Amino acid sequence: MADVGGATPLIALDAVVIDSETTSLDPAKARIVEIAAVRLTAGRVDSADPFRRLVRPDEPIPAAAVAIHHIDDGKVADAPAFEQVWPELLAFMGETVLIGHSLGFDLAVLKRECQRAETPFRPLRTLDIRLLAQVVQPNLASFTLEGLSSWLGVEIKERHSALGDAVATAHIFSALVPRLREAGVRTLGEAMEACRTLTEALDQQHRAGWLEAPARIDAERTLSRIDSYPYRHRVRDVMRVPAKFVPAGTSIGDALARLMEERISSLYVSPQQNGRSGPPAAKTGIITERDVLRAVFSHGGDALTMPVERAMSYPLAAVPADAFVYRAIGRMSRLNVRHLGVVDEMGCVIGALSSRDLLRLRAGEAVVLGDEIDVANDVHALASAWAKLPAVVSSLLAEEVSARDVAAVISRELGALTRRAAVIAEGRMRDAGRGGPMCPYAVAVLGSGGRGESLLAMDQDNALVFADGAPGGAEDRWFEQLGVHVADILHEVGVPYCKGGVMAKNPQWRGSLATWRERIGHWIGQSNPQSLLSVDIFFDIRPVHGDGRLCTTIWRDAFDAARGQLGFAKLLAEAAGGGESGLGLLGRFQTSQGRIDLKKVGLFRIVSTARALAIRHHVVERSTLARLAGIKALGIGAASDLDALIAAQETLLDLLLAQQTEDLERGRPPSNAVAVRRLSSRDRDRLRSTLEAVGHIDEVMRGLLF
Repeated sequence: MADVGGATPLIALDAVVIDSETTSLDPAKARIVEIAAVRLTAGRVDSADPFRRLVRPDEPIPAAAVAIHHIDDGKVADAPAFEQVWPELLAFMGETVLIGHSLGFDLAVLKRECQRAETPFRPLRTLDIRLLAQVVQPNLASFTLEGLSSWLGVEIKERHSALGDAVATAHIFSALVPRLREAGVRTLGEAMEACRTLTEALDQQHRAGWLEAPARIDAERTLSRIDSYPYRHRVRDVMRVPAKFVPAGTSIGDALARLMEERISSLYVSPQQNGRSGPPAAKTGIITERDVLRAVFSHGGDALTMPVERAMSYPLAAVPADAFVYRAIGRMSRLNVRHLGVVDEMGCVIGALSSRDLLRLRAGEAVVLGDEIDVANDVHALASAWAKLPAVVSSLLAEEVSARDVAAVISRELGALTRRAAVIAEGRMRDAGRGGPMCPYAVAVLGSGGRGESLLAMDQDNALVFADGAPGGAEDRWFEQLGVHVADILHEVGVPYCKGGVMAKNPQWRGSLATWRERIGHWIGQSNPQSLLSVDIFFDIRPVHGDGRLCTTIWRDAFDAARGQLGFAKLLAEAAGGGESGLGLLGRFQTSQGRIDLKKVGLFRIVSTARALAIRHHVVERSTLARLAGIKALGIGAASDLDALIAAQETLLDLLLAQQTEDLERGRPPSNAVAVRRLSSRDRDRLRSTLEAVGHIDEVMRGLLF
């Protein structure tokens, strides 16, 4: 089945719908006892050739689970184990989209089963009908399979059988498609994005141990590049020495005793081992903990008296000590092994490498972005996690990851940080006796954080949207205190208060839907560009916590309200125009104390121009790149001018991030002012060309605005 793109209409989607029955509702412990899948072909349920397998869990099925799905130990006694079923399921799924109900649970269980079976887990793009239903009908009484079936008039046959539930899920998805279309969600990409706005539901799933599936195609591409550790370190940096050997005649029992005594997971097997180097890898075997377990499973207690050569793998898979770590990871993945020998230039074994070593040392070197932020339960833990971000950024830049992608990663983590601050703030409100929120609400980031263009020199830009309540009313007062806590937490963590006051604790940056709509109407009716200072960044707003639909609604409302309002667009353009020039006579850089503020003389004007043009021409996008690309796609203006601005932004982001990481490494606060002397001659030429392009931005704007 062919892969599909994000622009595929839901009504024509090819997908696979899955469901599983398990021994437990705890994804960390659950074992699969049945799994089933049916296909959606061009949006239609195709249940003629379903996939359905019983699975032997190799542990007793609890009575409570049997009472639900009626699958007991006897029914699965002759069933295949998971490692036999998984390849069949992968073949059935192919490369298409995966759909399910509460799918994060199924994915978490599948991943755990793959880990137990020592087989790779392959995540796919996914849609969860529970989340999609929340997008369409957030106030539905129940989002269970029964609740959704009742609401949509879908009959469930064989409830709590994997196939029956998979078929029901497929029909529920089909019934949701026209309702999603009415809500403005028409394509696969739009559906995935809509699910991402349900930050509260996703947070609950995350806390329950469910697996959050990849949500955006572009995000997958970016995030697959962020771990630069394997490309910066060699195997010799992480291997364990000395290598541990046993003679070929050693009993499995003695080998097991040594594994336990030395707290290691493998031993090399060789008839000889002299001097500092071991024997050649081609003449060496390996026995691991799992090899011992398999031998005992197959032969019982007699296995302990057998020689290790009966259970070992031979010859030893190895990797050179001078190889980069990514080579070892690739070899482990290709061979589906968890242990490698490490050899010198002569091919002799000198060390050991396991997947545990790679995980342990990589975790110590670079944070897995977001994980520590997501689990932080107080300001101290949050600050500790946030402090690691600059080191990760430095690593990414060292591996020549584009500055635009790095800025997107920073923005994601700023959003995660703000979201976690809101969760902690809610806890503070409850602890203070203020109770929970009085109505649905969303916390959002604005400015560069909303656009996905954050740098390391940042302050707070956040807002709050709630469903109901008047300014100064009970709801507004509750959310004011929440905003105060959020701002204080972020400030303590290391994201300072916004000097311009763009924070949800201030009345102009929070309000109900009705208040925001009135506010937007007032902005568009303004006649003075000075009255619009900071207002333009509202059009960058992005939800990070709570009911994201509230935020998305007013964001789209603002674009709709500004459509055709040429006067408003002109005022925004005037507010963005002018400013300082980065170049003086003869093309010399205009510096202060040897530095030039690239945000002030370049980046701000590009971003503001792109925003004003997007508002003028109703290009409903957040990022500067997407806005300029959208204008270009409309055929407005000269493509070369727009390409020049896109390239200029990339150059400025590149130079700013390089300067900011260097500032931090030297113990200085990150700055938007770049030291010209530190630039290479090539970078000076790039900067000069960029500032020349920015110098023509007013005439470009005039040509594109009308």
